Amino acid sequence: MASRKVEQRAKIKRRVRKNIFGTAERPRLSVFRSNKAIYAQIINDVDGKTVASASSVGLKAAEGKSKSEAAALVGKELAAKASKAGVEQVVFDRNGYQYHGRVKSLADGAREGGLNF
Repeated sequence: MASRKVEQRAKIKRRVRKNIFGTAERPRLSVFRSNKAIYAQIINDVDGKTVASASSVGLKAAEGKSKSEAAALVGKELAAKASKAGVEQVVFDRNGYQYHGRVKSLADGAREGGLNF
């Protein structure tokens, strides 16, 4: 049986995803947060394709940094990959997580890297 915390996040995720949809002009930036790492993808929901992705796993610059600092680096790396793919505007999908801590750091890093949302 899933914990109440997991069920609550799934409920929030469904509610948010009802209104957020990534197009070719403005794809969706989706965030997943595990206990050790953070992952981000830019997704075109029309085609069902991932345009760019980045994570703190294997990121050399993130070694020895706090989780929030690593998340900011992931955001900057994702923004660089997105600009190579020709994406400047995205819609932010926090995936049921609070906009706080690592999720906020990733978003701020992506904005510093040049993504608009």
